[in-house]
Amino acid sequence: MTYEEFLDEVTTLITEKYDMADEAAIQMVMRAQADDYFSGHDDDLSMCTLDRAHQDARIVFEKYQ
Repeated sequence: MTYEEFLDEVTTLITEKYDMADEAAIQMVMRAQADDYFSGHDDDLSMCTLDRAHQDARIVFEKYQ
């Protein structure tokens, strides 16, 4: 998947797994992105997998809530 699709997937997983509103999940992902959490993903698209999205959704929720 593309980097943008990956970020969308992480956002969707946060809303589904943690019963968050879309806007709150978007803000979390944006904070993580501003903090360069996803910079490796942008450089190496092989990191943009569904399995990795599940891992990153958990990490982003825990770190940026």
